[in-house]
Amino acid sequence: MSSWGRSLLAASVVLLAGCTTTASGGSAAPSATIATTAASAAGATGAASAATGCHSRIETTSLPDWADAGFHGGSQVPHVFGKTGDILAVLFAQPLRQVREDGSNNKILWVARASTTSPDPTAPSTLVITATLDGTATRVTREVAGGPGPSIIDMPQAGCWHLDLRWSGHTDTMDLVYAP
Repeated sequence: MSSWGRSLLAASVVLLAGCTTTASGGSAAPSATIATTAASAAGATGAASAATGCHSRIETTSLPDWADAGFHGGSQVPHVFGKTGDILAVLFAQPLRQVREDGSNNKILWVARASTTSPDPTAPSTLVITATLDGTATRVTREVAGGPGPSIIDMPQAGCWHLDLRWSGHTDTMDLVYAP
């Protein structure tokens, strides 16, 4: 095997070693709406998408104080911060998967930073997630009724999904990778 092949194999082993699957507890699934555009990515692969534009890093450090209510110990669960830091996604299933054959689900707890005033007090509290598959026109919308909280967020394809998050007059963005 060439040195390039050995390096690629070693990188794959390291990447796979960092992935674990956690069965998640029961939670009511949020309402979900799918609006896939006609120009969906028939030829896009999840691996290529994840490699080209997924920039949100999965943290395994302790949750910040504003997000650790209900967690015990060091609260070191996988989580992803929104770009502006106003929301984070606690990932109870890691990696997230397009198809979960083990009976678990893609449970995500959305935790928003507490705010004393909403930028728009008339804005609905529902967390609206508009997700776009990297490098494609495939777009889906998911909603978490009542605002940030527990959810089960599935995507129709594997790959890197860019999430536009809107709730109570707030906005943030993040990327999440869904494995096949």
